[in-house]
Amino acid sequence: MSRRQAALLAIWLALLVGWGGFAATHLRVGTDLRSFMPAPTTPDQTLLMEQVGEGPGSRLLLVAIDGGDDAGKAALSRGLAAALRKDAAFTQVVNGDFDLGMLDASLLPYRYLLSPTLDDTAFDEGFLADQLQQRLDDLGSPAASLLKGLLPRDPTLETLKLAERWTPAHSPDVRDGVWFSSRGEALLLAQTRGAGFDPAAQDDALGRLREAFAALPGSAASHLTVSGPGYFTTVVNAQTREEADWIGRISTVGFVLLMLAAYRSVRSLLLGALPVATGALAGIVALLAMFPEIHGITLAFGFTLLGVAQEYPIRLLSHRRAGESAVASVRGLWPLLLTAIASACIAYLAFYASGVGGLKQLAVFTIAGLLAAGFSTRYLLPHLLPAHARDVVDTPGLARLRSWLDGLPRPRWLPVPVVLAIGAMLAFAPGPFWQNDLSALTPLPRDLLMTDARLRGELGAPDVRYLLIVQAPTADGVLVASRALEAPLQRLVTANALDGFELPSVYLPDIATQRTRQAKLPDRATLDTELDAALDGLPFRKDLFAPFVADVQTARELPPLTPERFARSPLGQRLAAMLVPRAGHWVGLSTLSGVRDPSAIAAALTAAGGQARLLDLKDASESLVAAYRTRILHAVLAATALLFVTITLALRSVRRAWHVLAPMTLATFLVLGVERVAGIPVSLFHLVALILAAGLGLHYALFFERDTGDPAEQRRTLHATVVCVLSALLVFGMLAWSSIPVLRAIGLTVALGVAFHFCLSILMAPHAREKRLP
Repeated sequence: MSRRQAALLAIWLALLVGWGGFAATHLRVGTDLRSFMPAPTTPDQTLLMEQVGEGPGSRLLLVAIDGGDDAGKAALSRGLAAALRKDAAFTQVVNGDFDLGMLDASLLPYRYLLSPTLDDTAFDEGFLADQLQQRLDDLGSPAASLLKGLLPRDPTLETLKLAERWTPAHSPDVRDGVWFSSRGEALLLAQTRGAGFDPAAQDDALGRLREAFAALPGSAASHLTVSGPGYFTTVVNAQTREEADWIGRISTVGFVLLMLAAYRSVRSLLLGALPVATGALAGIVALLAMFPEIHGITLAFGFTLLGVAQEYPIRLLSHRRAGESAVASVRGLWPLLLTAIASACIAYLAFYASGVGGLKQLAVFTIAGLLAAGFSTRYLLPHLLPAHARDVVDTPGLARLRSWLDGLPRPRWLPVPVVLAIGAMLAFAPGPFWQNDLSALTPLPRDLLMTDARLRGELGAPDVRYLLIVQAPTADGVLVASRALEAPLQRLVTANALDGFELPSVYLPDIATQRTRQAKLPDRATLDTELDAALDGLPFRKDLFAPFVADVQTARELPPLTPERFARSPLGQRLAAMLVPRAGHWVGLSTLSGVRDPSAIAAALTAAGGQARLLDLKDASESLVAAYRTRILHAVLAATALLFVTITLALRSVRRAWHVLAPMTLATFLVLGVERVAGIPVSLFHLVALILAAGLGLHYALFFERDTGDPAEQRRTLHATVVCVLSALLVFGMLAWSSIPVLRAIGLTVALGVAFHFCLSILMAPHAREKRLP
């Protein structure tokens, strides 16, 4: 290497190191998967997006402890619950045992305003006498140790009544004070603070949960099972990362071997990697300049899309003639290469036009990367390549392959049977055309889904599909409407239309209800008189209940409890997730469990005044996906039109532009037809992959369309294209074998696309019909 080449290489590497250092110090990677979901356009879709990531149902972890006797499992459940309640990563933990900490100590007098006891009774002699007699009986039961601490301050057990009211409507059996499943597992529900669609937050919460369990005495002999949306998020994230890693390693080794076999030069291999590295770092720098945070999927998938850029140095290496400098080679190649670069960038503009944050990032990363890789291939790489290089035209078997390809029949009517075949495949394909159900793309094993369904049924956990929506001008208005729904919903539970419900008013009654209950509290003199009469004949001393009398008098003078004050309790986060401010109004989000008859629920809500409605999150998600797909299709059509104009101007011929775009278009629809015949519904990820495949296929058609009249140059074009095709098939063919549906959809679609684009680009090259090349 000459001194000039060494200096240029040092400058180039220094630039890459500088960009890399800048990226390392400023890069903030996001993990919220909603960044790659469509932007909501309706109120229902907005609620869907919020509930998917931050709703109460998405934050629930379902925990089962198995192994050992019931007493040991119960002790582990209590120990785990106690540890998690102290952990900031969790906002609520319930396992069937009574937790005095459910209300902050300063809010305990509010129990008389929160409990429904005073709705149908009063603190008179009869009620107090009955309650005290029950407490006397309770002191002889196994619960005596718990009641001794409660009795002086809460002889009517309002705290316990609230705890029961705030636990799931259909709780599992209670043994040794905690929940147990029908299989004898100790059960626990934990709500995380982190969003359900945040893999980092969920992974942290799960790590803390497992650490807390492992620290408990006797945990080594037991088994911990965890399920729920947050757990699934971490499983999918880890599985995707693991598969991407091993596919990446194998693909890298395969690509290196392919390049060495194609060019037989380690130096060319290493130097040819510089434009791709430049493109990757330029893409990251462009993202940092435009976005405060970069999603991890953008980086992972962006490097895959940037694989198109590896074609630029491959074209340069393959098209070098013996005795010709790399600078002279790239100069003749540049007009067509520039057209290919511009065309690929236009194709990826469809991602930006989609309006989805993650895809917009992907577009910026890919377009910036392709431009950087293309221009560095043109203006930097040729000056570093050796002055003399092996001409690939002499590659063994290349001439015979070219002759065989040239000998294939190329009738002008070839597109007709292809179009007819595509039409037949699309018309008679089994199953639905579009895949609107995002849950069908989950890579979760069936046994995990079955375990989740079983635990959800045992625990009475909220249904993740249905949500009850209440809207009102104020938060208190939502609570009023919510309270009016309690009776109708309870009747539906009795009628077996659903198993249970959770309303904001269950946690916090509206102000009018609190004031009504407050007005029923007796003053000190009246309470003293009623308590004296109630204690007659009972072994309790009156001064024992001084804390009870003091709390009642405090409750008489309290201002109504508001959501802001209720937030001080451990359940404050729970209510905050259910009572949400919007622009000019408030929304109450109520979860349902065990929904069996949605139509009966909707009818009951209408009969109750129409302030509430039932939202089917599955329907909302499907409408969101359909709207998103329409937007992407419009963007693709616009990009196609722009592509036609660009190629026409570059080639200065509508006929030549048609010869480039026709194979690409037919190949794209051919991929759709084959996948539909195989019974594969088309998802959003298939559309993204089709755009990627079209970008690759466009290169093949562009170079095969070029007629130099030189058989040697045509063999060089074939060599470059074959290397590009093999490298693409290597990467995407492996993705097609992935167990993850999203990766499999992308891999299969691009692999098929590359194969069809390659074949049709050769068969539809115009000059190959007119003459046979030697």
